[in-house]
Amino acid sequence: MLKLARDYNAPGATGRRGGSMSWLDAGGSHAAAEAAEKGDDDGTVHGGPGGPGDGRRGQVKPPRVGTARSSGRSRTGGKYWTPRARREALVFLALALPNIVLIAFFTYRPLFANMYYSTLDWTLGAAQATAIGWGNYVEFFTSSDASTVLGITAVFTLATVGGAMLLGLLVGIALNAKVKGQGFARSAIFAPYVLSGVGVGLVWLFIFDPVYGVLSWILRGFGASSPQWINDPKLALLMVIIVYVWKNLGYCAVIYLAGLQSMPKDLMEAASLDGAGSFRRFISITLPLLSPTTFFILITSLLSSLQAFDIIRIMTRTGNGTNTLIFESYLQAFSTYNRAGYSAAISVVLFVLLLLLTGLQLRFVERKVHYA
Repeated sequence: MLKLARDYNAPGATGRRGGSMSWLDAGGSHAAAEAAEKGDDDGTVHGGPGGPGDGRRGQVKPPRVGTARSSGRSRTGGKYWTPRARREALVFLALALPNIVLIAFFTYRPLFANMYYSTLDWTLGAAQATAIGWGNYVEFFTSSDASTVLGITAVFTLATVGGAMLLGLLVGIALNAKVKGQGFARSAIFAPYVLSGVGVGLVWLFIFDPVYGVLSWILRGFGASSPQWINDPKLALLMVIIVYVWKNLGYCAVIYLAGLQSMPKDLMEAASLDGAGSFRRFISITLPLLSPTTFFILITSLLSSLQAFDIIRIMTRTGNGTNTLIFESYLQAFSTYNRAGYSAAISVVLFVLLLLLTGLQLRFVERKVHYA
């Protein structure tokens, strides 16, 4: 291209300087440009200012130093593999490889090992195990415990997820109002979520204790007796649900608060000018705009509730009416049974359930999400 420019600017060249038609205007402009580009690629000139008969065809141009095309690129799979790309790939591997190794070793390796253990008749601590294939799964689904465990898991999950999301939305709306002490109220609401589940369970166990608990002391002051929260299976499940909703309420409230604060205020003002009341704006505008937030909270809360363990373990040690899938798996392996293979099978059932629920939510629930 530099050579063509010199020829074009030469005193004897026919172009715009002489007032006559340039070589680009005389025809073959596109072909000449393509020929110049090809000349840049392979180092030869296939045409010149004078066209095909210019006499310069076949002349070899000296390679340009410092250009991208002469920097030693090699084609691999149709893509350029430059030194810079290699350096970036090495940096990526240096940063990502340790994490990949840790995730593979501490997440996927135990997962596949647990799937293998679920096919064994193995007593925890025993040196020998017998392969029984699908025997543990058949025993679980054909036993009377399966319906009880799955039913308790469903009730606990629906109650905790639904209660935390509903109350969290109401609290988030209240925290969105501009009042005094707003920052303190937000911190107080969110604080239980970051507390240890063991500590929360111990404090609430002291409150619900039917003999020495704070709640029983208050009820006795009014002449009433305390319910048997721990001994009654139905009340034990209700007790755990109340504590779990209280602990996760702040998480849902803060996430909903973030969604409320990101809403366009001009849309609310336009609806208000059109005569829409507060309830109508909430139903027609707020809820649809909060659907991405609701979808996110639904997935995270559902996965968290199905894996809830610490509060249940602290408040009901033997699982009296609180035998969810994960707690039943713990009891089978580390309680009086010591059935590690059967416990592993229940864990695999929980994993498949989590996988199916997440896939169904991503497949069907996300369709009703309105992204701004």
